[in-house]
Amino acid sequence: MLFSALLAQPVHAQDPPKEPAKPPAQQPQPVEQEPPEEDANLKPEEYSFNPLQANKDLQIGDLYFKKHSYKAAAGRFREATKWNPNLAEAWLRLGEAEEKRKNRKDAKDAYAKYLELQPEAKDASEIRKKIASLH
Repeated sequence: MLFSALLAQPVHAQDPPKEPAKPPAQQPQPVEQEPPEEDANLKPEEYSFNPLQANKDLQIGDLYFKKHSYKAAAGRFREATKWNPNLAEAWLRLGEAEEKRKNRKDAKDAYAKYLELQPEAKDASEIRKKIASLH
């Protein structure tokens, strides 16, 4: 049946030769943009005041500190300071974790911020001595 349908079509004795296709006119290439980041974990964290998250990071940091995982603890304490820059305890704990990691400058900076927030703290004189010893 297919064969008979093909035979029923007229056959042109001479088909005109096809011209080669012309390339399209050159158009300016659009500037490639990076695709939006799909993995939310790779996107930089945006911080806004969030005392609940700050306290959560502080507690998790304390757990890491007790397990002698000072790098992880310092990371959590640093996160807590980003969620709540006025959380003095997070700055104090960050100073302690950085001191354990032998990061004198970071420890000193964290202790200084703690004293800035809590100049009359009970342990202020002890922290000042620590800062002096970190030079």
